[in-house]
Amino acid sequence: MIRVLLADDQALVRAGFRALLDAQPDVEVVAEAGDGDEAVRLTRRERPDVVLMDIRMPVLDGLAATREIVGDDRLSGTRVVILTTFELDEYVFEALRGGASGFLVKDTEPTDLIRGVREVASGDALLSPSVTRRLIAEFAAKAKKPRSALELRGLTDREREVMALVAEGLSNEEIAERLVVSPATAKTHVSRTMVKLHARDRAQLVVMAYETGLVKPGWLD
Repeated sequence: MIRVLLADDQALVRAGFRALLDAQPDVEVVAEAGDGDEAVRLTRRERPDVVLMDIRMPVLDGLAATREIVGDDRLSGTRVVILTTFELDEYVFEALRGGASGFLVKDTEPTDLIRGVREVASGDALLSPSVTRRLIAEFAAKAKKPRSALELRGLTDREREVMALVAEGLSNEEIAERLVVSPATAKTHVSRTMVKLHARDRAQLVVMAYETGLVKPGWLD
């Protein structure tokens, strides 16, 4: 059973998501929060698998709430998915940078929402390649504190290559096809890269690839 916490200041939005998710045999909404502070408190109490987090909320916004959740070692098994009204939103980029595992636009199709929750709960990052490339390419170039390329010095050439392909939005299977290796080998390279860089998930690899200059935003315009 995938345990989900909903955080949004609009009761009607929460009710709609709850009705949709609770109708699934493998998903249970364990709590609802109307502001970021309540979201953090309830996440610590309930330890959900996935938090669907609105960015703009009172008391504590979704960005700050995400940082608190991701920064809490006791919540290492919880993944945060940002809910946004706009795809190209600098706050979404900051949330990804801060540890969110992906994002969903609020008017997404119900089937996409359900699939997204399942993907994140299974450990994948919820990133639409086309949207993610535009989002991160646009805002990573303006990052207030860009990362140093020295952060990647512990990676092998193959791991750098794999990281760049992850940043292009490729799945393990697509990476395997591109590099002419098995999917298991591609997955191993991705996992080792994440461990070396202390990346929480693939979303973090994408952000780091742009911010260190491993992938240049202009390549994907």
